[in-house]
Amino acid sequence: MSSFGSPGTGPYAGKPIPPERGSFPLDHDGECKAVMTQYLSCMKKARGVNDPECRNLAKSYLSCRMDRNLMARDDFKNLGFGDSSPPSSETQAEARR
Repeated sequence: MSSFGSPGTGPYAGKPIPPERGSFPLDHDGECKAVMTQYLSCMKKARGVNDPECRNLAKSYLSCRMDRNLMARDDFKNLGFGDSSPPSSETQAEARR
């Protein structure tokens, strides 16, 4: 008989570890909400497929967060994007609509 999950196994002795990239403030003021909403809508239309349009919106969202100090500035290649250039201002303008 297994003792998995049974009482008496003692308290968890593991030490919690912080997230790999640290913590970041939530967007309480909704500064990047428009871009996030468009991204989620795109993902819904694409049925979860990593569509290039959705990737551009994700990149715009991350750029918005970095511009407003809601996350640490980082190269896009470190965030899973092949090229390190930020999204064009056209893409950001479209995302704000």
